[in-house]
Amino acid sequence: MLPESEIGLSQEVLHIISFDIPFPPDYGGVVEVFYKIKALSESGVKIYLHCFSEARSPSPVLSKLCEKVYYYPRRSVLASLPFIYPYMAYSRRSELLLKNLAAIQAPVLFEGIHTCFSLPFVKNTLRYPCFVRMHNDESTYYKILAKTEYRYLQKAYFYWEANKIKDFEAVLTLANQIFTISLADTDYFLQRYPNTEYLPAFHPFDAVKGLSGRGEYALYHGNLSVIENHQAAMFLLKEVFSVIEYPLIIAGSNPRNALIRELLRYPHVQLVQRPDDETLNTLIKHAHIHLLPTFQATGIKLKLLNALFNGRWILANDYMTAQTGLESLCVLCQNPTDFITAIQNLQNKSFPKALVLEREQLLENLFSNRKNVEWLKNRLF
Repeated sequence: MLPESEIGLSQEVLHIISFDIPFPPDYGGVVEVFYKIKALSESGVKIYLHCFSEARSPSPVLSKLCEKVYYYPRRSVLASLPFIYPYMAYSRRSELLLKNLAAIQAPVLFEGIHTCFSLPFVKNTLRYPCFVRMHNDESTYYKILAKTEYRYLQKAYFYWEANKIKDFEAVLTLANQIFTISLADTDYFLQRYPNTEYLPAFHPFDAVKGLSGRGEYALYHGNLSVIENHQAAMFLLKEVFSVIEYPLIIAGSNPRNALIRELLRYPHVQLVQRPDDETLNTLIKHAHIHLLPTFQATGIKLKLLNALFNGRWILANDYMTAQTGLESLCVLCQNPTDFITAIQNLQNKSFPKALVLEREQLLENLFSNRKNVEWLKNRLF
């Protein structure tokens, strides 16, 4: 390895600033970050990874993929007073981060608006090329959270944060380029920042492994403490599986008490709490029908990619599939009647090998980590 003073911008050396420690890759945002790091590292890029975190631990796995990994504590609410900036960004500020960036001259990839508090310093003082990976239209996402949240203080916080994020977004004018994670987000950001391009999500799936034939049950999975997933699970219970008795498994961590109480009313519904990776992979593999309703058209849902790479029939609504290019691979259902009818039509219908092949062709074209990392490197270097 070259001495730090000799590392130049022409080499494939990269700083990545992550909003969280991206290992283990056990929720949507860090899944994308981790598999992007993995793809970049395997393609020869020397990565200096900077991670903010509250509770997650340093990872030797990241040390194997990166030249060096730096860890910074996320600042507390009190340390973020007087709330001039959005908490998600202001709590991720660090003088040590700025010193570490200054020591190694290389482009910087900021993961999300969360990490962009240091972007002006990097652009104007260090004069490094700056790139931002937008994981979501966060301002809109927080407004949706506010509308669905029933706790008053939490609702007020989401509205406040949404407005602060909207103001803070102007920092993106300093970025050399913005990479959006969905076509819908691309449309939004491109209207404001002409240097925006779509880069599909990085993910853990290297081949379509879904089985043809028939499975044994319907499956819904996700982090059940998240209001969006809680609402989707409650929708399925109250509006769909209260009417039909096809077996359903709901799998995920931290279910809310309201969901557990509702679930107990239906003997044909089973809850699998905190499934490990092996258990969840087995559930996905043996499911006959994957249920993917959502009520927020934000970002790209990695659970959709997981089901497409590893599952059989997929029932999803427009919010889940809109502008993903994956609509043709799903059975689209917009209301309870659509879901009920589709489940009844598919419950005894084998998943054909021809559809497995169709998925292989489309996913290799749109969501190949190997292709997308080369595209990314051409922009970064």
